[in-house]
Amino acid sequence: MFDPAEQPEEAQRSEPGRSEPGRDEPGPGAPAVQRRSRAYRDGALVAENFPMADLSDWLEHKDATVWLDLPDPTSAELAELAEELGLHELAVEDAVRGRQRPKLDRYEHHQLFNAYAVKVVDGPRLEPIAITAFLTKQALITVHREGQFGVEDMVARWDASQDLMKHGCGFLIYGLLDQVVDSYFTALQTFDDIAEELSDQVFDWDGGPAGDEVRRLYDLRRALLTARRVISPMREVINSLIHLKQDLGMANSELMPYYQDVYDHAIRAADWTENLRDLIGTIRETQLTIQSNRMNLIMKKVTSWAAIIAVPTAVTGFYGQNVPYPGFSTTAGFWTSTGIILALSIALYVAFRRRDWL
Repeated sequence: MFDPAEQPEEAQRSEPGRSEPGRDEPGPGAPAVQRRSRAYRDGALVAENFPMADLSDWLEHKDATVWLDLPDPTSAELAELAEELGLHELAVEDAVRGRQRPKLDRYEHHQLFNAYAVKVVDGPRLEPIAITAFLTKQALITVHREGQFGVEDMVARWDASQDLMKHGCGFLIYGLLDQVVDSYFTALQTFDDIAEELSDQVFDWDGGPAGDEVRRLYDLRRALLTARRVISPMREVINSLIHLKQDLGMANSELMPYYQDVYDHAIRAADWTENLRDLIGTIRETQLTIQSNRMNLIMKKVTSWAAIIAVPTAVTGFYGQNVPYPGFSTTAGFWTSTGIILALSIALYVAFRRRDWL
């Protein structure tokens, strides 16, 4: 099973008062989950916030386009939705399970779209936000966790380009894709700033990076790994959507530049992710190289001082022998040994300094 967030078990549990997709109705006292719906006819908004039971009535109009948003849908709602739209049981099962890989599955009367928007939380940590959508020629049904996906921002994008609403469901899907891909750039810009800050500091870590810097490097690399797993597949997903022109009511080529634009943005986001991963790897390698060079310098100094200290040890050890030798038990012998120690130590010190070992 695809697990882009790698979240701990506690993070996967449903929050108090919420129901996970496909679960039973929330208990008494649980806050109501807001459902959003819209109906368009000939590109004009004609109805909002109607119940799911009216969905099939709107779809009877050939010029109608419908959007229904189901945050945290219950099992009963998904069963009703499947009946209203004739959804395949495998598509409903994927929506219930969640945590699918980014993909586009084609069925006889509809398509299933899975993707992840992203946001940065608690520093360089990436939180994927799952979004599942059922696509037909006249309807877009979005399923997600309540309070995570920016539905209001997506609606604002649609309202800002009402002249394109005449293209129906194809334009609604474009707005969804644009919302998802834009979240990539927001997150990657944050990671880029952090990576630039760390790269500027790499030569300031005299004794190696402190624990906080190492932790940030690790967290950033892990976040970029998650980003790669959710961003890279989007290129193929969007490309597949582009080739569903007729199925999604996009026979008119006027929408194609918009899809090509969001496809280009997805490619740029994927390339940006790879570049940041390479940069983090370079920062780490540079830090290890600096640390290794510093260690070599320290070892040279330690070895040089050990060689100098070995001279008096050798001389005094020789003069400490319990056998007669020239200068034995005489003042001249003491000064001779002292002179040898000083001369050899100074000679070694000068030689090591010339070779930049000290």
